[in-house]
Amino acid sequence: MAKADFHKHQRVFVRPVGTWALIEQVKPHWVKGVEEPVRISYDCGLGRDFTADELSEEQKDDVDVGNWRLMRARNKWQSPDECAHHPFPGTFPVVVTDQQDWGGWRVPGAEYDRDPQNVEFQARLIAAAPSLLKLAETLAQQADRPDDLPEDIRKMVMFAKSAVKKIRSKPSDAPAAASQAA
Repeated sequence: MAKADFHKHQRVFVRPVGTWALIEQVKPHWVKGVEEPVRISYDCGLGRDFTADELSEEQKDDVDVGNWRLMRARNKWQSPDECAHHPFPGTFPVVVTDQQDWGGWRVPGAEYDRDPQNVEFQARLIAAAPSLLKLAETLAQQADRPDDLPEDIRKMVMFAKSAVKKIRSKPSDAPAAASQAA
């Protein structure tokens, strides 16, 4: 008996054609006297039906590292006159990682007051992290053909591959890796 692996309007990669397409129709093939379909094919609007083994779905990460942005929040504890030495008096940086402008990173007021230039730098760096990760992943993909690269570029590629591996590993993977290293 067959179960559908994909659903209507799902974006899939059609391997025989080498392109992305949306599934327009899920077509179960029934046999009289059987309660479930025998096989299922998918119409992707490309001229013929495809089976599930000819399609692959988009790989989604567990974490959405999309549109992180730097916002400014009003400093409730100090007036702009009291913090005139700050780069942006009366406010402090907040990195927002959610579409509804909440969630993310912020720093306590006392820590910001101690070194505002450093905290501003950290905020800009954190907000740029998704773009930097994308850059590192693109560079790490070059590790598949290290023989074609000059030595200095190859070192950067290997460093990027190592960094991406650390970033993408799950916290549960860390104890196993630490015990193997010991």
